[in-house]
Amino acid sequence: MANSTSVIFKTMNLLFWIIFIGLCVKAGSILFSFIFSISVYPEAVTNLYTGVDLSALYRFNIVDYAVIALALAILTGLKAYIGFCVVRIFIELKLDKPFSEGINIIISRISRVALIAAVLAIIAQAYSDWLLARNVTVPIDWGYAEILFFAGVIYIIALVFRKGIELQSENDLTV
Repeated sequence: MANSTSVIFKTMNLLFWIIFIGLCVKAGSILFSFIFSISVYPEAVTNLYTGVDLSALYRFNIVDYAVIALALAILTGLKAYIGFCVVRIFIELKLDKPFSEGINIIISRISRVALIAAVLAIIAQAYSDWLLARNVTVPIDWGYAEILFFAGVIYIIALVFRKGIELQSENDLTV
């Protein structure tokens, strides 16, 4: 049983490293594509990142294009930071004593960053809807509901984890 738990733990650690690196690459690619499209090659707006075409938005208003592209880059960067925090959990987590203050701080930080990401996604979705009312389509699914749900779930986990720390410290005192 302990061996299968160790294998699952190592596999999850590897997967989160891959996800973290992928999100970093995605955020960097979006930011680079945005800067490249603004400064060097305006035709790059037709393929900002993996086929996202913001050319209609660019033609409508370059400032609106910059706001949407930067919101996408920042949102992806926040997701990468959450991935980094999960990687840090794997580094700090000790399976024999899983409840520690350091892990709780990281989990709480994930919750706060996810809430910030959800608020940014809500604002970006409202901005995209405002642009759509002006006949400019923004082909980005901001996914604010999923991010907000994720932030809530992680917040509840942080509360449970806090209680686990209290119980573990009480248990250590009685033994």
